[in-house]
Amino acid sequence: MLATVLVSVDQSASPVAAAQNCLGWERQLRSAGGFGARGRPAIDRLDDDRPFGQVLGDWVADDCMRLNYVQVLGTHNSYHIKPRPPLLQFIGSLNPDFAASIDYSHRPLGEQLELLGVRQLELDVYVDPDPGRFALPLGQLVFPTNPPSPDPIKPGLLGAGLKVLHVPDVDFETRCLTFVACLQQLEAWSDANPGHVPVMVQVEAKDDAALIPPGVLPPGLPAPVTPVPFGPSELDGIDAEIRSVFGDHQLITPDVVRGDRATLEEAVLIDGWPTLNETRGRFLFTLDNEGTERDLYIAGHPSLTGRVMFTSSAPGTPEAAFVKLNDPVADGALINSLVAAGYIVRTRADADTVEARFGLTVRRDAALASGAQFVSTDYPEPDPAFGTGYLVDLPGDDLARCNPVLSPPGCDPSTLED
Repeated sequence: MLATVLVSVDQSASPVAAAQNCLGWERQLRSAGGFGARGRPAIDRLDDDRPFGQVLGDWVADDCMRLNYVQVLGTHNSYHIKPRPPLLQFIGSLNPDFAASIDYSHRPLGEQLELLGVRQLELDVYVDPDPGRFALPLGQLVFPTNPPSPDPIKPGLLGAGLKVLHVPDVDFETRCLTFVACLQQLEAWSDANPGHVPVMVQVEAKDDAALIPPGVLPPGLPAPVTPVPFGPSELDGIDAEIRSVFGDHQLITPDVVRGDRATLEEAVLIDGWPTLNETRGRFLFTLDNEGTERDLYIAGHPSLTGRVMFTSSAPGTPEAAFVKLNDPVADGALINSLVAAGYIVRTRADADTVEARFGLTVRRDAALASGAQFVSTDYPEPDPAFGTGYLVDLPGDDLARCNPVLSPPGCDPSTLED
């Protein structure tokens, strides 16, 4: 089934004149079989008789440019603040590779969106069934702040709801303590910038515990936290917390994209994703997990009916619309084909601080060239501690750019977002 939908677009067959309209472009790709084996119609939500002969300008861009015709910058573990130096050094004495991999920090979410042009974020969430489970990490007890905090327990961790952090007890510093608090920051920024291109928020349901060898901590300390796995009700809770902050008019959900089609995959391959005109100021949520959590999230919700988040699912499955492929070097050709077929893809330009430490750009360049709509990095700006100047930004310094694999001729990135 996979082979039947991975049909590459022959860009040389598309007209190159700036005045070429996107309506004719989509018709040509359909007739040439350029969008998947099933083909796809022209702009389905607009009047076919509407004049689209103008140069692709603001109004044409909004009506013609679909969500998947754009490429934007994202951040990985967007909430993350690296452990304070003595704790990071202690972690390094136990696991040097892990310590190196978490040696990065991000700005507050609003600053990433406003100052760095980030349009994709990632949040890790833990279940907290007995509120306070994560309120006093072992790392805080062994290596208190200097000078010591008068209240080492963060009040925001004492209430109910999903908590945002990387690994309990050891890598727990974060820009927003709860999932709802993170979402409220995003909504506040969006309210102040209603014309933004859609922002994707990737959510990872986590139950990782800190792997602390016995005997390395001072006696008398409590045992490390044992996280609670995500079951059906806990996954429902993610949707519920998203909906507690965002209304339907602020979300791009599987139901919105599916429309009247039998499956979500059929909708994106035949009808296509909504246009920028339909999605500005909105958020698209995706579930990072690809194992048991994903399967539980899909169960009882065919084609993700009623769900908030899209899942990273294999082409050929009813819910396939979004695919996570984190290695753009090994999977560059596959990403290219999936994007050309009509799927949305997220990839990573770097991982574990390696590229930033050594100034390596092969992975970054492959990610940008792959056509993945969301290119995630830990370095939307350089880390001066590494001295390599490594960063990831879009060519031309635009907030969004015309997708290098799939965008209409004449696309002007300056019209995508001011």
